[in-house]
Amino acid sequence: MIRKGAVLAGALAALLLPVGGQAWAAPEPPPATEPGDGRADGRRDGRGNADSAADAARTARLEKVRRRIAELHDQAGSATDAYNAAQQKVRRQERRIADLARRIDNNRVRLDKLNDQAGAMARAQYRGLGLPVNQRLAVERDPERFLHSLGLLRQGQRATRGVINDLAETQETLRSYAKKAGRQWEQLEADRKARAKAKKKIEEKLKAAEKLESELASDDRARLAELEDQASYRRQLDWLRSGVLEEINGTASAKGRAALAFALDQIGRDYEWGATGPRTFDCSGLTLRAWEAAGVRIPRTSQQQWQGLKRVPIKDMRPGDLIIYKTDASHVGMYVGDGTMVHSPRTGRQVRVEGVGALPIRGVVRPDA
Repeated sequence: MIRKGAVLAGALAALLLPVGGQAWAAPEPPPATEPGDGRADGRRDGRGNADSAADAARTARLEKVRRRIAELHDQAGSATDAYNAAQQKVRRQERRIADLARRIDNNRVRLDKLNDQAGAMARAQYRGLGLPVNQRLAVERDPERFLHSLGLLRQGQRATRGVINDLAETQETLRSYAKKAGRQWEQLEADRKARAKAKKKIEEKLKAAEKLESELASDDRARLAELEDQASYRRQLDWLRSGVLEEINGTASAKGRAALAFALDQIGRDYEWGATGPRTFDCSGLTLRAWEAAGVRIPRTSQQQWQGLKRVPIKDMRPGDLIIYKTDASHVGMYVGDGTMVHSPRTGRQVRVEGVGALPIRGVVRPDA
């Protein structure tokens, strides 16, 4: 029990230490109301109970707003992952169509050459060996010359058949490439529509969240930010109380240190959905570029990172590993150490360090496994 308490205290202290050149501090719990301070003691101030009730009502109202804004940003985050995936598919389809276009052009050039070759051979045969075999035998006095001509005729026929076969194969290949290009184009259009749909959904959710926040008075917006930080604090505290941090003692790999250094250098940069740097990042754009800086290519989206990278138990987590969040794996952060992670949270926020448990954890993956 003493060991668990020490780890918990140490982890909370770590959240207050400078990380990556900037300090990150967990928000303080709301101060308790002191009896007799004039706010809670109705006997000294008749307005005390009314003020406390009004403050509680305000907090409850803002908490409801906070939850709705968080829900909208969660939905926007899920749509952002869908947008990023559709964006990738569009780029792949565009590359495939460009490749097919080059092949079609090459085959058309070859087809033209074969057509010219076949025509030239037909003309040559007509000029020199165009008579039927029985007629050539009748007009040819020298049997040896006849046999020589017959041999040339057969060679020409075989060559012509070869050219005709090449011509037919090239035409078939051309038709096949054209069909593939048509299918790829249809898929490209479908992916573009999916991307546009995801983009529209993101914009709708973000506008709704911004509207909710913009309608608040300035002091209510400040209070809303406090409530957001306190909600993260409570989730982190619950995670620490589980005792899992006692088991985490992994050491970063060389590539993990390089990736982490890149991510920490981005602290303070704005979140932007769909962005992969260098000035703004979404959550997976940050982890993508961080590990790219370490010389490791990883999938673009947090969902793809969850599906495609090696999963490791939380107790085996080490700095540089990616922590996948939320049921649909639509958010990702990078483990820093001492129960903290660095991530690009959401629109209106900047890259920052927070507690690992600030969001619901789906699992952990390791890019350099």
